[in-house]
Amino acid sequence: MAGLEPELPVKAWRYGRLLALLLLVLALVLLERATGLREHLNLQYLQQQLHGHPVSGLALFVVLFAVANMLHLPGWIFLAAAVYAFGRLDGGLLTYVAASISCVTTFVTIRLIGGDVSASLNRPLVLRLLAQLHAHPVRNVVILRTLFQTLPTLNYALALSGLRLRDYVAGTLLGLPLPIAVYCVFFELLITAAHKL
Repeated sequence: MAGLEPELPVKAWRYGRLLALLLLVLALVLLERATGLREHLNLQYLQQQLHGHPVSGLALFVVLFAVANMLHLPGWIFLAAAVYAFGRLDGGLLTYVAASISCVTTFVTIRLIGGDVSASLNRPLVLRLLAQLHAHPVRNVVILRTLFQTLPTLNYALALSGLRLRDYVAGTLLGLPLPIAVYCVFFELLITAAHKL
């Protein structure tokens, strides 16, 4: 019984942070439902903001990308809107900047609330995965970004993993260009094909 006493505050702290994180996610979902953000956040709206408001439209684009990422809304509409509004190169660069800011914002927010909770879990599978992640953190984040881009679940998991912010940022900055470039070419082909119809 005495051996459990020091562990209780640690467990309470861990569960408290997990509860706070769940409450944040619930609050974001309720906010999204109350505002109807999912319905309003579409390709046409983003294009209008980028075309009609050069400076404030760009700032709004970055902010909406970060908010959408926290809410698990799809990021492809931001890339499609940027490519349509600015072309493959400028649209891709804008999306790269917005996606990077979005990923870092999510990481920092989730880390502040949840800490590195998964690093304190005493589960063999979790510990093995974390050991592999931490063995080569930048390389592993590059691979994950290349495969999953700005996937919010990935951002949440990496934030809770105990990964250092600088490794996360480096891996994100190095891992996003290739998938964004591929999607830029794809969306440009779609836009060109649509104009020919």
